[in-house]
Amino acid sequence: MKFMKLGSKPDAFQADGNTIRFMSSELATDVVINVGEVKFFLHKFPLLSKSNCLQKLSLKSNEETSDEIYLPDLPGGPKAFEICAKFCYGVTVTLNAYNVVAARCAAEYLEMTEDVDQGNLIFKIEVFLNSSVFHSWKDSIFLLQTTPSLLPWSEDLKVVGRCIDSIASKTSVDPSLIKWSYTYNRKLLVPDRIVDNGVLKIESVPRDWWVEDICELGIDLFERVMTVVKSKGRMDGKVIGEALKTYIVRWLPGSVDSLASEVHNRRNKKLVETVISLLPSDGGVGCSCSFLLKLLKCAILVGADDTFREDLVKRISSKLDKASVNDLLIPARSPQTAKYDVELVQTLVNQYMQHGKSMMLSVGKLVDGYLAEIAYDPNLSFSSFVLLSQSVPESARPIHDGLYSAIDIYLKEHPNLTKSERKKICGLMDVKKLTMDASTHAAQNELLPLRVVVQVLYTEQLRAAVGVHSHTSDSQENSSSTTKTEEDWEKKLPDEGKSLEKQMSQVKMTDGEIPRKGKLAKGSKNTGSGIQLLPSRSRRIFDKLWVVRKGHGNGENRSSETSGSSQSPTSVVQGKTKSSDSSSRHRRYSVS
Repeated sequence: MKFMKLGSKPDAFQADGNTIRFMSSELATDVVINVGEVKFFLHKFPLLSKSNCLQKLSLKSNEETSDEIYLPDLPGGPKAFEICAKFCYGVTVTLNAYNVVAARCAAEYLEMTEDVDQGNLIFKIEVFLNSSVFHSWKDSIFLLQTTPSLLPWSEDLKVVGRCIDSIASKTSVDPSLIKWSYTYNRKLLVPDRIVDNGVLKIESVPRDWWVEDICELGIDLFERVMTVVKSKGRMDGKVIGEALKTYIVRWLPGSVDSLASEVHNRRNKKLVETVISLLPSDGGVGCSCSFLLKLLKCAILVGADDTFREDLVKRISSKLDKASVNDLLIPARSPQTAKYDVELVQTLVNQYMQHGKSMMLSVGKLVDGYLAEIAYDPNLSFSSFVLLSQSVPESARPIHDGLYSAIDIYLKEHPNLTKSERKKICGLMDVKKLTMDASTHAAQNELLPLRVVVQVLYTEQLRAAVGVHSHTSDSQENSSSTTKTEEDWEKKLPDEGKSLEKQMSQVKMTDGEIPRKGKLAKGSKNTGSGIQLLPSRSRRIFDKLWVVRKGHGNGENRSSETSGSSQSPTSVVQGKTKSSDSSSRHRRYSVS
């Protein structure tokens, strides 16, 4: 730390308790200077020879026949006045980054200018500031931290502005030229070894070496420093983003309760709004989507103004494909009853889609993962779930496993849904876009309407037909068939498969569901035939529907439909004949 010594005489100032200071001398004191609660018993001559202010106050006290002078609003208080008084006596006094601003403001108050005496205190302090303190990184930081308690004097004397300019200029210095220690508690010991494009480089100081030190400043000074840093246009947006992130972590409470507490709400709101206003205008490159979403959570909790939240939403929506599900779990605020703010996520997704981004698949996967998380909330409304799932275009969901998982969870956690709601929510899913494992799960899912289960079974029959048809010609094509779209399947289906599809579309079932037994199968694998993935219960359902369809096509009566003489697609492929007589007794189907 830089310092400057003034005067050469030994220190003869003494104290008597906490409120009395006096100059030990053979001469009796002839003036009492009152600064706050402290009385200084001193001599007029050395004081008046350096201070124009004390000269005027002394004349006034003589007219009032008093030997006391009052300085109630002296900046820096008793400590700053003692420095000025010692200078007047020629007593040795040491100035440094911690006390120089207070001494400068007190000297200005006391009018210790060159007009009164050459080489006066103001002149000497200015030389020290310009030649030493402002040239030192750490001293500039230390000095700037002392200025808030000395307002408005420190501002009017341009000490704050000059110090900020000095700091901001140093942040853009080439790190390889920095020789001083670059944090309060860490010095450069071993150069960092980094590899850049295969080339080994030795970087003495990281590019963001200044961030930790800046984050020690209060929010007002931090804002001013960062504003000047940004205005110079020489700082990379990523480094600015890192500085903002570090500052938030340094000063914002870690718990939600502390963040939203009324005691510190004003301070926290100011902090969050300031950081948002300082975000780099580089299209979001400087800050990660995760950081912006966490900042948005904080903005909501502290009640930041709408303009700041809208700015964050705009930034986040432009890079939503980089977000994670946990980042999107933003707590809802009153009067919302749901656990998470689904409306906010809906807005983010809608804005992202409007941008026409190319990473639709990432956002589709993100939304499905988010739906699966919020589906556990019993207060999540049916409309919110449906609207959010519909906000993703079909092109963003080549596979519907994620959506099916979310629907399955929602049905379990919301058992009071009406039949129409269950039908609508299941209609969000395209069973042709389920993988084999998901289809096996859905085929045994007791929560799904019967119509959906039949669609799943029917789709698997078509897949099985395609698998048998193409097995001899292209075995590799069979392994990827589980993710084909509906159009792909139709191109590959044999004629009998297409005929089956046409006839099955004529079947209309009741909305009731048949009893289901056992747990959902997991991890089922295709053994080659494509049919063995269907459990026996599912095969019985499909066998029964096949008989119903065939009977309808031949004009036969109901009794012949269950005669057991017909064969299902399952039995055809397996080369076996199964009777549906016993299963038909448990449920009736209407056929149009």
